[in-house]
Amino acid sequence: MPDKPVLIMGSAPNVTACAAWPSSRFSAIVAINNAWQVRPDWTHHIAPDDFPLDRAPKALEAGQIRVTSSTYVPANNRYGGILYAGGTMAFTAGYWALAALKPSAMIFVGCDMIYPQDKRTHFYGTGTADPLRDDISLRNLEAKSARLLLHAAAQGCVCLRADSPESRLLFPIKTPEALEETASLPDAKAFNSVKAQEKELAYHVASGRYWESETPFSPAKLDAIDDLWLAALAA
Repeated sequence: MPDKPVLIMGSAPNVTACAAWPSSRFSAIVAINNAWQVRPDWTHHIAPDDFPLDRAPKALEAGQIRVTSSTYVPANNRYGGILYAGGTMAFTAGYWALAALKPSAMIFVGCDMIYPQDKRTHFYGTGTADPLRDDISLRNLEAKSARLLLHAAAQGCVCLRADSPESRLLFPIKTPEALEETASLPDAKAFNSVKAQEKELAYHVASGRYWESETPFSPAKLDAIDDLWLAALAA
């Protein structure tokens, strides 16, 4: 397992704070969607299939890799699938990194999912508030962050976030100068119980395109699973 954390960059305005963080502190730098513009030394660019080509990096430098749905969907399936994980790229990138990079820590910057009405929502200006769309997988962003934190901890990885005034992520706040924290294993009984209930509910869509599924997903049942993840985090 790498002894350095992975940096995961989203598009919130505070992501620019990490532009000057030394790359030597990280084993990989993952840029979500437009965040590749924040610093040139990113190692992985991850974006959904509908990400506009004219906003993607035009060429890859040595050591840079594009991560597409053909890679990140199978990775997310190892952790129960995107419907349970939460269908927004911050969570998708987190689970992909857990599977592909096996980090000791992940620090999320610009992934707070706070979208004010009267100021810039993204580092490049005003963008689409993806996690606030009407999506059955995004009804409780805090619970989805708890789920990722617990799955990471079970793998020996700690989830952290950069300081920001508000965040929907329930991760501890850390700076790159203070990343010695190690993951505490989740309460095994609580963790395995929620996973078992997800499996029993069987809302797994192998393609990752749960919005195209003919399965009648129950919001109430998914809300109940979210509540269990929050309880498992508190256990």
